[in-house]
Amino acid sequence: MIKFTILLRRRPGTSHEDFVSYHKNNHAALFASLPEVKQYVLRYIQCHSLQVTLPGLPPPEYDGITEIWFDNAASIEKVFGAKDYMELIRPDEEKFLDLHGCSFLISTEHVVI
Repeated sequence: MIKFTILLRRRPGTSHEDFVSYHKNNHAALFASLPEVKQYVLRYIQCHSLQVTLPGLPPPEYDGITEIWFDNAASIEKVFGAKDYMELIRPDEEKFLDLHGCSFLISTEHVVI
């Protein structure tokens, strides 16, 4: 199984609270509604950073993480390259994300504990 992890930064001028609310309450349902998502996505999880500071560590760089599981890497392209994704989801992402400030990783998991 392949995991697509996206490190999310909120759009400048958007509060962390508004970012979390929009991501959870608007974007998630829109993304989940795509036929390609229903066909190829095995699991979709949103994580949102807590505004906690730890001694000696810098503040968090990202506001959240999206984790999406697929059977294979080709399925990622089928979702993120789909016409519906580009026409519906990408414009929605621009409402709350700093797309150039986000990062991603495509990986496999190795469970240790």
